[in-house]
Amino acid sequence: MLLALTASHKTADFDTLEALSRVDPDSLAATLRSHEEISGAVVLSTCNRFEVYVDAAAGLTQELAIDRVRSALAKQGILVPLTCELHIDQEAAEHLFSVASGLESVVVGEGEIAGQVRRAHRQAQELQTTSSDLERLFQRANETQRIVKRKANVGEANRSVIRMALDLATAQIRSWEDARVLLVGTGNYAATTLKALRERNVQHVEVWSPSGRQREFATKYGIDRVDPRDLHVSATLADVIVTCSSAEDYAISAELLTRGRDLGLMNGAKAPVCPVTASCDTERPSQVIIDMGLPRNVNPDVKNVPGVSLLDLETVRLHAPLDHLVTTDTARDHVRKAARTFIRVTDENRLSPAVVALREHVHEALEAELQRVRRRGTEEEQRATEQALRHFAGVILHKPSVRARELAASGRHDDFITGLDALFGLEA
Repeated sequence: MLLALTASHKTADFDTLEALSRVDPDSLAATLRSHEEISGAVVLSTCNRFEVYVDAAAGLTQELAIDRVRSALAKQGILVPLTCELHIDQEAAEHLFSVASGLESVVVGEGEIAGQVRRAHRQAQELQTTSSDLERLFQRANETQRIVKRKANVGEANRSVIRMALDLATAQIRSWEDARVLLVGTGNYAATTLKALRERNVQHVEVWSPSGRQREFATKYGIDRVDPRDLHVSATLADVIVTCSSAEDYAISAELLTRGRDLGLMNGAKAPVCPVTASCDTERPSQVIIDMGLPRNVNPDVKNVPGVSLLDLETVRLHAPLDHLVTTDTARDHVRKAARTFIRVTDENRLSPAVVALREHVHEALEAELQRVRRRGTEEEQRATEQALRHFAGVILHKPSVRARELAASGRHDDFITGLDALFGLEA
C-alpha cells in the first residue's frame, strides 16, 4: 500500500511549513524505514510543501501512519500539529504526478519542483530507503511531468516563484539594469534566482552565503562576492536583496541594515569595499528584500527600517495568479491517466509471485508426466504427446493469468491468493 502524507501551502499555514522545513529528511526517512510495517520511505521537502511517501503493509491505518510520522518528527524536536492530507494508492500516485508536473505549486507550472522531486528520489536511493514500488512511483512521476509539459504546455511560460516575486518587486525598482542586487545563498535556488535576474538584464549582482561558499559560486557564475566582514555595507547599498539560503538563522536583520546605514553616514556615504560604489542616502529609493527562504532568512523586524519593503513566500502566495483552467484541466487529465496506469501495473506486479507459483506448479506436474511419457511408445509418439501436453498446460494457465489481472484491477488480490492456497496448497 502506498501512502502520501502531505502538508503544503494549500493545507498548512506558513508557520507550520517553516517548522517542517527544519526537519532532516534523511533521518526521517531512515526512522520510518526502521518500522517493520514500512518497506520504503521518501521525503520531499521544499519551501512550500512537506511530503512523506511510504510503502507500507496493508494493515497500516491512516491513524497509525500519521502517528508514525508524528513520532519520527518528535525525535527531531519538531512538535507541530501535523495538519496533513493522506492519499492512498492511486490518489498518492496522482498527487505526486501532479506535484512533479507543477500543478500543485504556488505558481502553477513552475519548473523547479520537477528537479526537487528527482533529488528527493535520488537521496532516498542513496540512503537505501526506497522500495520497488516507490522506485516505480518516482520514475513514473518524472516521465509524467515531461509528458504533461510537452502535451499540455504547462510550464511553457518559464514560471517560478522567484520570477513571480521579481515581477511583484518591479513596481518598486526604477531600473533592473541599474539595480544593485545582493544574493544570499549559493544552492540550486540561488542559481535559478541569478538566471531570473539576468533575464531582467540585471548587471550588478553580489553573492554572500552563510555557509561561506560565496567564492565558488561567484567564480562559477561570474559575479562579485561579498566579504563576510562587509556584509552590512553591501546589504545597505543594495537596491534589492534576494535570500534563498537553507541556513537556520536569520541572514538579514534590522540591526545589520541599520549598522550599515550608520557606517555609510559616518564615512561620508562611501562604500569602500563594494565594487559598485554609491552613496548611502537615508532618502534613497525603497529597498526591496525578497525572502525566498524557509525557514525565513530575513528577520521580520526589517519592516521597521525606513524605506525597506519585505516580500516573502507568504506574500507571493497571496498574489499567485489563477490557474490557466483549460491548460490545467488537460494536464490533470494526463496525470489521472498516468496514475491509473501506474496502479494497474502495480496491482498486477503484486500478483506476479502468485502467478509464477502457479506456473511452476503446473510445469512441475508437466515435467513429471513427460518423464513417464518418454518411457512409452515410439520416439515420434513421444514428441507428439509432449507437444500436446505442453499446449494443454499453456491453455490451462491462460485463464488464471487473465483472471489474475482482472482481480488485481478490482483490488481482489487476496481472492486469487486464497484460491491458489485452497486448490493447490500454494503460498505466494
